[in-house]
Amino acid sequence: MNQFYGIGNLVRDPEVRTTNAGIKVCNFTIAINRRMKNNGEQQTDFLNIVAWRQLAELCEKYLSKGKKVAVIGSIQVRNYEDKNGVKR
Repeated sequence: MNQFYGIGNLVRDPEVRTTNAGIKVCNFTIAINRRMKNNGEQQTDFLNIVAWRQLAELCEKYLSKGKKVAVIGSIQVRNYEDKNGVKR
């Protein structure tokens, strides 16, 4: 089962684009704060979120930098090669 639940703040305004097929895609990043068990320090995780179709339109309409959002979805890890041929 690959299910993610997270609450965080938007790092910047959502970026919306349209594919060649006319489908809207919205990309945004959220910052989720968490505390470490050992010393109580707070760390922040930055997660890139992708929303498609009608959900992308709603994100474009209602979300903006700094707003608190709840995200439910699945996690995907993607690899790519940069310009120097190094896998990331």
